[in-house]
Amino acid sequence: AGTDSSSSGAVSVYTNEAGTWTMTGTIEGVGFRFGSQIAIDRSSALIAAPGMRNAAGSVTYYKNDSGSWVDHGALAPIDSAAWGYGTGLALRGDEAWIGSPQHNNSHGAVFTFSLVADSWSETEILTNSDVSRRSRFGSRVAFSGDLGVTSARASDFGQGRTFVYTRSTGPWTSDTTLFNPALAMMAVSGETVRCEEGSASIFDCGNVELLSFMPRADVGAEDGVTMADVWGWTDPETHREYALLARSDGTSFIDVTNPNAPRYLGNLPLTETATANAWRDVKVYNNHAFIVADNVGEHGMQVFDLTRLRNVDSAPVIFDSDAIYRGVASVHNVVINEETGFAFLVGGGQGGITCGGMHMVDIRNPKEPTFAGCFANPADGPGRGGTHDAQCVTYHGPDTAYAGRELCFNSNGSALIIVDVTDKENPTQVASATYPSIAYAHQGWLTDDQRYFYLNDEGDEMTGELEATRTMIFDVSEIEDPVMVMEYFGETASSDHNLYVRGDLMYESNYVSGLRIIDISDRENPVEVGFFDTVPWGENTPGFAGAWSNYPFFESGTILVSSIREGLFLLRKREDLVP
Repeated sequence: AGTDSSSSGAVSVYTNEAGTWTMTGTIEGVGFRFGSQIAIDRSSALIAAPGMRNAAGSVTYYKNDSGSWVDHGALAPIDSAAWGYGTGLALRGDEAWIGSPQHNNSHGAVFTFSLVADSWSETEILTNSDVSRRSRFGSRVAFSGDLGVTSARASDFGQGRTFVYTRSTGPWTSDTTLFNPALAMMAVSGETVRCEEGSASIFDCGNVELLSFMPRADVGAEDGVTMADVWGWTDPETHREYALLARSDGTSFIDVTNPNAPRYLGNLPLTETATANAWRDVKVYNNHAFIVADNVGEHGMQVFDLTRLRNVDSAPVIFDSDAIYRGVASVHNVVINEETGFAFLVGGGQGGITCGGMHMVDIRNPKEPTFAGCFANPADGPGRGGTHDAQCVTYHGPDTAYAGRELCFNSNGSALIIVDVTDKENPTQVASATYPSIAYAHQGWLTDDQRYFYLNDEGDEMTGELEATRTMIFDVSEIEDPVMVMEYFGETASSDHNLYVRGDLMYESNYVSGLRIIDISDRENPVEVGFFDTVPWGENTPGFAGAWSNYPFFESGTILVSSIREGLFLLRKREDLVP
């Protein structure tokens, strides 16, 4: 079943004789994705084309007459807004269930039919007021006798639920929900868990200690909510340390001054005009947090005054933004040069002022951010396409020609791009560099002396061309001529994500293999000296689960690690790892 070359679709019919399946016919359908779902019961069959009618969907009834399947008409819903109709499909005798997960703004519905005198009639529409928009209720359906089930595969932020229906003499009713949360892990707090013989509690480790662990429920996350970026803030007056944990539906603020007993202070929800999604990014400037989210609609950049965390008495509380910058709608990341007071919003293009590369914002007055300029990537060359992430600095490296200039080192998917943004109205690309087997140049960080740039590629491990996690090392001592001098291959095969450099150590969040700590005192010959795996099950293979990001810049030595389905980890490298 599926679609043929003309996108109308077809179903191949096979017959089993003496244990051998033989193709005996073809049902030529009408409608895009015809054959995506099939339900068959003896001599009757329902075949769906969920892409028919401009994605509204259709379902056709077929009967086997003397060995040939004959079209006996459509099962048409009374409600014409049954978008995605036929995505879920079940047939038992003279009854049928048809799921329409995009019905009613993707809340979803299930249409039930009965067969009388060879004619199908709609009998009920099953909906559920407990599911939220985009839950896709009706994604899959099944029933037998007086018991039926349907799933809402996108409910609970993608975790999914199944609803059980029963009936006696009246209509179908549901009072049971099947929900299997992600493997729940208990919180860890009170005292440091040493890494001994390769483990700390249930986690694999090497020379990294577990100070505490806050599962999703302890950081204000509902079932299904996922973690994204994490950043830190040290209060310049009280010297207390705070974690700023980005979630799919908001931002958690956590006092981590005592890393063995972190305290969840409260939540800043997403902007009211936005919807939840996996990507949220946060950075800090002048005691304010700046928060963006990707593919969420009209979100903008939230601004939150972090000094408000000093006086939280009855935690947890619900915070509100101090300002929202509306020059953008959805963007992927926020990058800040704390020396100049400018933010660079990247991975945008979903509303507002579309820049193509970087959207620059003056945040020197944090609560009144103003648009400063655009950098649009050149239409040709290896750097074309949007900027995914960047590091923007006031340059003090070895190339004296650029001393004091404001430079952004952009990870552009297909290349590393260096842009001079000193003049926000006239930013200039000064260099680009590529490397072998590019999949997706994702993110990177400079060494403290700004001589080297370490770059991760989020997609290269997925191609099957590499046997281990790869990090590219660029010599950028000549700004206009960056050169890749080495590929560092890690200890596992997991996909890499965000990395940061502090002194002679590089901290990589490598998804399912967790945090990896790399000694880069010999810049072109890194050596792994520590790790902590935040996902205590499965193999360290390529894929997108586990450790998203980390923050290694607290003076205390506490390292923050956000893990997508797990929560927030507070870690510390052993004293013998201090550079």
